[in-house]
Amino acid sequence: MVSLSTTTPFFPFTAQSASTGIPPPNSFRYSKQRVRDHRKVVCACIAPPQNFKSQDSSPINFNGLHNSEQMSAARDRDDDSDVLIECRDVYKSFGEKKILNGVSFKIRHGEAVGIIGPSGTGKSTVLKIIAGLLAPDRGEVYIRGKKRVGLVSDDDISGLRIGLVFQSAALFDSMSVRENVGFLLDEHSSMSKDQISELVKETLAAVGLKGVEDRLPSELSGGMKKRVALARSIICDTTKESIEPEVLLYDEPTAGLDPIASTVVEDLIRSVHIKGRDARGKPGNITSYVVVTHQHSTIKRAIDRLLFLHKGTIVWEGMTQEFTTTTNPIVQQFASGSLDGPIRY
Repeated sequence: MVSLSTTTPFFPFTAQSASTGIPPPNSFRYSKQRVRDHRKVVCACIAPPQNFKSQDSSPINFNGLHNSEQMSAARDRDDDSDVLIECRDVYKSFGEKKILNGVSFKIRHGEAVGIIGPSGTGKSTVLKIIAGLLAPDRGEVYIRGKKRVGLVSDDDISGLRIGLVFQSAALFDSMSVRENVGFLLDEHSSMSKDQISELVKETLAAVGLKGVEDRLPSELSGGMKKRVALARSIICDTTKESIEPEVLLYDEPTAGLDPIASTVVEDLIRSVHIKGRDARGKPGNITSYVVVTHQHSTIKRAIDRLLFLHKGTIVWEGMTQEFTTTTNPIVQQFASGSLDGPIRY
């Protein structure tokens, strides 16, 4: 089922905190009891299925792109059997401020999709609506062809896990890395402490981190925190079997990182995808992913198809190699960073 539920105390963004102003756990020292006390409608990234197989298991070339003709054909086909998530004419406002003005798109099996555009145009809002943390004012969201109504507390939504990796990493600052990564299993699985500890080590190794289990988040660099957050999103209860694919949503995953750390994270995003291989050389398990970003390096290294959001609507979409060649003036200005053009600040 969808991995964003009222019973999963994992990430700090809640419907309750949105209305009451309760800050996220990395803003003050959180105890496990306090986390449990505020776990209504919480965003959790639960691990991908262990037995889910991709139809295309070919390795990804981090420095290149997938075959553009194949990707274009996939984008243009009428067959929607592989559509995992669809937004249809979605609108969202906060008070009198209109954020989204009729956004429509599809996320298909195996895709690596980027949502780009100027600041304040609604990119993160789109992610939260996909994740079920926000409900659209108008329009519809479909999960594997089934309409979702309201927030993630819906009991009848199944068939897809959705994980959201926040820009800030949102680690619990009073817990060790081991406790952060294994938090969900500790709370909701029947696995023993030793089993969870071993699985945490394996998952951290998958994202290129070893020997950091006993550190606190304050002892980690920004890039390491991002990787710990990703490890937390892909860990799963190995004593249970699941056939549901998982879509990961990344909100500005390289924000605040230096170029080298950004490259590490970008390659990591690729590596846990079903078309990549993780730090251990094992095939990734994430079925599809969506990245909100402003970084040109992230667009080049981690994304195959782009959606350009401007003033609450998608004004252009295309493959990554078309990003710098399109004649669309809005995209041209964004790609070049020019002050002259239709985008005004």
